[in-house]
Amino acid sequence: MFLAAALYSSVGHAGASGYLAIMALFSFVPEQMKPTALALNIFVALIGSYRFYRAGFFSWKLFYPFAVSSIPFAFLGGRMDLHVDTYRIVVGIVLLYAAWRLTVAIRNPATIAEPRLWVCVAIGAGLGFVSGLVGVGGGIFLTPLLLLMNWSETKMASGVSAAFILVNSISGIIGNWKNIDHITPTIIPFAAAVVIGGLIGTHLGTRKFDVATLRKVLAIVLVIASIKLILT
Repeated sequence: MFLAAALYSSVGHAGASGYLAIMALFSFVPEQMKPTALALNIFVALIGSYRFYRAGFFSWKLFYPFAVSSIPFAFLGGRMDLHVDTYRIVVGIVLLYAAWRLTVAIRNPATIAEPRLWVCVAIGAGLGFVSGLVGVGGGIFLTPLLLLMNWSETKMASGVSAAFILVNSISGIIGNWKNIDHITPTIIPFAAAVVIGGLIGTHLGTRKFDVATLRKVLAIVLVIASIKLILT
């Protein structure tokens, strides 16, 4: 949990896919996985949002079109409970995507373009719904999209994604409030681990770590957890 938080937070993410992978490996039930991952996300995303904002890597103009539609749809996704088998398959696919993203280098776009408002709103709604439904914040999808479409440079994309994850995680867990009592009893040590990891990750970034090795190790964990979820 600590390692996932430190690595993910260094690029503006909160680590939900890592937390879900760890819980899957230890056979947590879906009723525990979703609210627990969202709760841990809130801790790390709050730290990331604050630090990226203070460092000047945040744009309200880029953030709000995605957030205004993602918040209500994250709530709707949070309210929905997929069948156990369906949830495992969906999460398994998300983890495979996250593993692939960890192996792809992130580069700054050559030029920055301004996205169309309606496109941002539509994308925000879709990402928000998936975020609430699965128990992630959506940053693993938003950051590469911002860079792929040349809508932001890397650090600004990280700051916007951190805030996007925060609002979606809060909205998603409110929507999933009926399962709040299913949060694992180990949430306190988990929260302590991810807070420390988030503080270190956002402060030091990736410059102090052997990032390439860590990304490969985490990608392997995600793949193993994904296979376990899909096949069991």
